[in-house]
Amino acid sequence: MAGTRALSRLARALGRGVPTPRRNPFALGYLALLLGTTLFARFADPGTVQRLHQASSSDAHNLFVHPVRALLFSGLWVAGPVWLPYFWAFLFTVAPLERRIGGLRAAGVLATGHVGATLLSQAVVVAAVAAGRAPAADLDALDIGVSYGVLTSLGALAGLLPPRWRAAVLAGAALFVGRQALADGDLVTAVGHPAALAAGVALWPFLRRRDRARPARPQGALVLADARR
Repeated sequence: MAGTRALSRLARALGRGVPTPRRNPFALGYLALLLGTTLFARFADPGTVQRLHQASSSDAHNLFVHPVRALLFSGLWVAGPVWLPYFWAFLFTVAPLERRIGGLRAAGVLATGHVGATLLSQAVVVAAVAAGRAPAADLDALDIGVSYGVLTSLGALAGLLPPRWRAAVLAGAALFVGRQALADGDLVTAVGHPAALAAGVALWPFLRRRDRARPARPQGALVLADARR
């Protein structure tokens, strides 16, 4: 009987963790937008897609000439041809964060990471080119995607979790970021991803003030940590 009740509570908690349009309008809306641009990139004329990618890129050159356009449009594409990994990334980061702090604040967290990490990583690229440590072509290298915002959302969400889960999430995120930087050997990734994760951690004091008014949370897995009573 006790086991049945425990399974029932777990099932209810899992149900509360599933994104719905009512609970997660921002996360689901953003995912739908990314799905649309991904399908467009797959089936539209390759030349048109390439021109749009280049116009949307937040590389150093575009940031200097069209900063607002570059910062806004670069977050409307996925980096690569596959959308599904972003579904899972939003499911375990942006969606639970939105349920904890609201859609507007979750959007602010994602935007903070996207803009901040982009500007920092491209500033490093400019400095590296100026010092002769990177080729001038890096100033125009394609830079699109929403990974900075997702990592910032993950770092921010970790601050709202119980200590044991917080440490596990941050350790896993740091391992992922470190392995990716070593595997890719890309300067933008090596700077931008750790910066995005750190930006989420830096937001903890602001988000915790908003979260203190909410009821106590169950000690559970990441997707359960935001379950409401």
